[in-house]
Amino acid sequence: MKKSILVAIMFALIFFLETESVRGQALEDVEQAEIAKALPQSEFFQEEASAASDSDGVPIAIGVESDNGRLNQGSEVIELVQNFADDRARAETKEDGVPDDTVGGEWDPWESFNEKTFWFNRQVDRFVLKPAAKAYNAALPNLVRGGIANMFDNLDVTRRLVNNILQLRFDGAGRELARFVINSTVGVAGLFDVAGHLDITKSDRDTGQTLGIYGIAHGPYLVLPFLPPLTVRDFFGFVADEAMYPLSYFIPIGANIGMTAVETISDRAATIDRYQGVEDTVVVLYGSVRDAYFQRRAADLKK
Repeated sequence: MKKSILVAIMFALIFFLETESVRGQALEDVEQAEIAKALPQSEFFQEEASAASDSDGVPIAIGVESDNGRLNQGSEVIELVQNFADDRARAETKEDGVPDDTVGGEWDPWESFNEKTFWFNRQVDRFVLKPAAKAYNAALPNLVRGGIANMFDNLDVTRRLVNNILQLRFDGAGRELARFVINSTVGVAGLFDVAGHLDITKSDRDTGQTLGIYGIAHGPYLVLPFLPPLTVRDFFGFVADEAMYPLSYFIPIGANIGMTAVETISDRAATIDRYQGVEDTVVVLYGSVRDAYFQRRAADLKK
């Protein structure tokens, strides 16, 4: 099965981590601290700083300027990092100004372990994945890279279809089925997104989101080697999503690993410039990615 070795490692880590679980810092402390030090470049923070400066005549340093203003459509966490403060403000209720607990429920009791793993993943990205992505971009023209990305997206239809049905989103399930049929035939095995040109949009759903809709709490934040940010709930959702990858049951494990590597490099190649932009901009990257992840997942449950 795709990533089966990593899944086994992750289960072992979950068992180990559960024995050392402690409650993270209170949300009230995290909220203002992270906004102040991790998001000095956000529009909300700049407005607050400007107001304070106008009131007493003392200029306030806003933060580090970014050399890269573009954000990647596939890098949802990064986009939310730069809008974190605005999301906090919108999360306040009209009645009492208390943040919505579905947005502000960050829980990071394993922060020490997570930070070390986050650092490790960044080194893997810096010295392995990023150079491979640059070579991939240099070796293949845009049309070929786009076709490969479309093919992998088309193969991931089972996850989206099943979770649309479980969430009773039958319109989304219908679109996913239509996209798969059209792109697998007219689109030549998914190499061309013909359905997209026909305005049949993708309805991206996953098992972690489905579990949240059914009332299962997200649990502690978790960073594991070679994987994106997760919570305990989303970890089990990730395992279920991987089990729904159709080719895992029909091709040898070596071919599976090769396809996973190509897909990972393809995804990284599409975001290579924009990741660099946020690394140059955000002061505390770990906390910003964590907070943005919780923001994105909370938004996913409200779609």
